Amino acid sequence: MLVWINGPFGGGKTQTAHEIRRRLPGSVICDPEQAGFGLHRMLPPSLRGDFQDLRAWRQGVYEVLDLALTRYEGTVIVPMTIVEPDCFLETVGRLRERGHDVRHFALLADRRTVLGRLRERNFGHVVKLVAGQDAPLRRESFAVSKLDLCLERLRKPEFAEHVWTDRITVPQVADHIAASAGLTLTPNTDRALQGRLRRAWTGVKHIRFD
Repeated sequence: MLVWINGPFGGGKTQTAHEIRRRLPGSVICDPEQAGFGLHRMLPPSLRGDFQDLRAWRQGVYEVLDLALTRYEGTVIVPMTIVEPDCFLETVGRLRERGHDVRHFALLADRRTVLGRLRERNFGHVVKLVAGQDAPLRRESFAVSKLDLCLERLRKPEFAEHVWTDRITVPQVADHIAASAGLTLTPNTDRALQGRLRRAWTGVKHIRFD
């Protein structure tokens, strides 16, 4: 089975994916962003647009996930924002046509909630301390520029199942997805501080400097 976790940038996809992997023995995360970053690094900076526009990325994601689903016995978890219907069909759609069991979930939240999460991730705490609570999200300019489009597109029926995350925690989002997909997670034994530290470390590991 493939569990595709969609949502706006800053919507909690990566944190949810890692929470599921932590509590689902034998599961693995396959992150299509890594292929996109690699393609970007092959290009001169002036030519680096949205890597999802590259056919090589869409084809590569399909081929790699097809291989993982065919040869790996555990659950494959994919945290990736996709809001263009054609791109969705070339990845999720093709994998389903191939006969794979793909469960798709779109994490949604109020715009203010997502903006708040963008301030929290990566160096957000440091920025707030130095520059103030209302400091502009310069490092997240791409995410902010795409936010309204993401929230609008992902509400559409073709991007269901929708999971509203404003008032539930990351472990609760993971529990919801697992229950819907028929997966059994181990109990969440993290205390509040332990969970915050774990998620902070996950955020640090996913900071990009390019």
